[in-house]
Amino acid sequence: ALEEAAYALDTLGADGVVLLSNTAGRYLGDPAYEPLWAELDRRAAVVFVHPAQPPMPLLPGTPAPLADYVFDTTRTAVNMVLNGVLSRYRRVKVILSHGGGYLPYAAYRFSGLTSTVLDPERTSDDVIRDLKRFYFDTALAASPSSLPTLMEFAEPGHVLYGSDWPFAPQEAGTYYNRFLETYTGFAPGQAAAIDRGNAEALFPRFARPGA
Repeated sequence: ALEEAAYALDTLGADGVVLLSNTAGRYLGDPAYEPLWAELDRRAAVVFVHPAQPPMPLLPGTPAPLADYVFDTTRTAVNMVLNGVLSRYRRVKVILSHGGGYLPYAAYRFSGLTSTVLDPERTSDDVIRDLKRFYFDTALAASPSSLPTLMEFAEPGHVLYGSDWPFAPQEAGTYYNRFLETYTGFAPGQAAAIDRGNAEALFPRFARPGA
């Protein structure tokens, strides 16, 4: 992975790297990934995390993208935070696909139970601070129930447009785009920021002159 990251960023000129939420059941907070996170942090890299099938049987009649993918995004994000990846590597910027799975909805469950049950030495505010370091895309997630929660939880500038194309069919992107385009809860400038401005801050070479 270290060699591929260096090749992608140095030779191919990629703007970031993509990591799967788990590989053979090993999640991104696993200590085995420490050298990779250290290198990506040294480069202040942008990392896009896309979900994979979790290491468990599929529910009968339920394809993995329908339910398991959002679950696995949440699982790897919590694993990263509990194992200190976000607090140790503060220069790396991590985008979670699909609105972060269930993370915005359940963030205060994670923070409250961590501080009261799992690790009393760690405050709930510390956990929330690390969870809020994530960026989130809107792919398949800009629904009337999830979008308000995402906008309430995410830090300013941390929500990015996403379509999930070509993995999701164009019809699916159109379905969620309609919710995004008709959402009435945006503050002035938020819609334009999600559509392009927030991404330009992460990838400055795409910024429009004078924008």
